[in-house]
Amino acid sequence: MSGLRAPSNYTEEPPRHPSLIVNSQEPFNAEPPRSALIASYVTPVDLFYKRNHGPIPVIDDIERYRVSIRGLVEKPLELSMADIRKLRRHIVTATLQCAGNRRTAMSKVKAVKGVGWDVSAIGNAIWGGAKLADVLELVGISKLTSVSPLGGKHVEFVSVDMCKEEKGGPYKGSIPLIQATNSDAEVLLAYEMNGEGFFMQRDYKMFPPTVNWENIDWSTRRPQMDFPVQSVICSLEEENTVKPGKIVVHGYAASGGGRGIERVDVSFDGGKTWVEAIRYQKSGIPYVADDTSSDKWAWVLFKAEADVSHTTEIFTKAVDISANVQPENVEVIWNLRGILNTSWHRVHIHVQHPDL
Repeated sequence: MSGLRAPSNYTEEPPRHPSLIVNSQEPFNAEPPRSALIASYVTPVDLFYKRNHGPIPVIDDIERYRVSIRGLVEKPLELSMADIRKLRRHIVTATLQCAGNRRTAMSKVKAVKGVGWDVSAIGNAIWGGAKLADVLELVGISKLTSVSPLGGKHVEFVSVDMCKEEKGGPYKGSIPLIQATNSDAEVLLAYEMNGEGFFMQRDYKMFPPTVNWENIDWSTRRPQMDFPVQSVICSLEEENTVKPGKIVVHGYAASGGGRGIERVDVSFDGGKTWVEAIRYQKSGIPYVADDTSSDKWAWVLFKAEADVSHTTEIFTKAVDISANVQPENVEVIWNLRGILNTSWHRVHIHVQHPDL
């Protein structure tokens, strides 16, 4: 692709924030500390989790860079960045999350395959770009189309990244055409992140615990398009030693498909009793799960507090506006890829009493 190239090794990697927790060096996969997630509603670019499948592509000349649209379309087209910027610019605040977020907790039940993510393979950003539905109209595909005139049913995205999953070929992904052409779905061909410019057949599928690498049949499942509801405590680590008294917890909650968070419950006594957390997004604007003033594609931050006098576990669970709730135990959602761990998040609190 002109203006853009895919290095065959890792000698041209960009600099990274020193506080990132590296889970894999080559390819580079890293997540920020938990505390960084709750420091702001919008996650800074340099502290956003990094998920790569190969060496980072290098832009040599943005003016020569082109996006090629071809396949089952009537009018194949190549677009420059200038062409894309001529389309109406849309701004969407949305949370991205790796399907393997919280995989390490699932690995404690039984070994799984994939990058060992803790709870921070997630981030919230303000994305700017052209709606994919507007771009597809340029090649003859109208809004709200499920099948193109030439029979296309999906939009496939093909990168230039050289990755081992594709045996050295480009990394790929796809979404249904009806989703891509739905303006209300707000799918963007994004060229901005937080106001800055930047530049599936066998993945993201959920199987029951009975399926293993010997009996798996990938064709029996559809790829995961939306995330289940979940919440995570970010102000505490897995193991904590504190003095008796008030404990304040902060964290995030999110659900897929634009479903808002109706409630976040926190237990400070191992699940015996629960308190409802305070939910918030933007400063000064009350959060209402299904109100237009709220960012429906974005996470919700929460806060709860209580007095703790003895060693215990703190749990959190969220409920979205469709009444979906997190499952209690990770064992019931274990799968061989270790994806979509949305079980109650828990941290251990060891209360250390002062010597009498």
